[in-house]
Amino acid sequence: MKIAVTGKGGVGKTSFAATLARIFAEEGRNVVAADADPDANLGLALGFPEEIVDSITPISKMRRLIEERTGADKDNTFYVLNPKVSDIPDKYGKLYHGIRLLLLGTVETGGGGCVCPENVILRRIISNLVLHRDDAVILDMEAGLEHLARGTTAGMDQFVAVIEPGARSVQTYKNVKRLALDLGIRQVRVVANKVKDEQDERFIREKIPPEDLLGFIHYSPDIQKADRQGASPYDYSPGLVNEVREIRKRMEA
Repeated sequence: MKIAVTGKGGVGKTSFAATLARIFAEEGRNVVAADADPDANLGLALGFPEEIVDSITPISKMRRLIEERTGADKDNTFYVLNPKVSDIPDKYGKLYHGIRLLLLGTVETGGGGCVCPENVILRRIISNLVLHRDDAVILDMEAGLEHLARGTTAGMDQFVAVIEPGARSVQTYKNVKRLALDLGIRQVRVVANKVKDEQDERFIREKIPPEDLLGFIHYSPDIQKADRQGASPYDYSPGLVNEVREIRKRMEA
């Protein structure tokens, strides 16, 4: 199962991605949780100690590693397009709770569709995770749609768009679905988060096709409490965990 989780900033995609990863781990799977958000906080949401999270350098910032693997010159004029990356998750990822956390980072130069050594490395790592490893892979994407423009997530089994009960969030889902189809990703599913009542559920059901809707995560103060503590919502909110377990079952339906 290779899943990319996307959505607008603040909708709760990282809480969902982290809880899903913890559930895969409790099932006994080998799990790689890859954080591709420049405002990386997947590690804390997974329950990693802060000192471990602070010790991780994003791959996109490892200039020496990128130069060694791609052979890039200082001007990024010439470089290898298929560098070796198979050892990077195990070498640079941190293992805790049965989950290997890999901090990818993002490309900050050259525009959304840039072809540059940093982007080549990120694309190759994701491709390796998707095509050549047996792990369950959860990819927590940056907010917005830049990752789709770069094409770094082509080949994922599913895109899951986390949305809130609101028109702007629904519009993001439609844009994700359109761009994902351009990459050959046929299945874009939706998780509706921060749902408070039947009115919110009805709004979502009216806007999202039933075949795309994986389920609801209802608002819980326990999730906010976990965030304030810098802890995993998995450890604070049994209601969230139960709802994500049901969503996880529907992913394979």
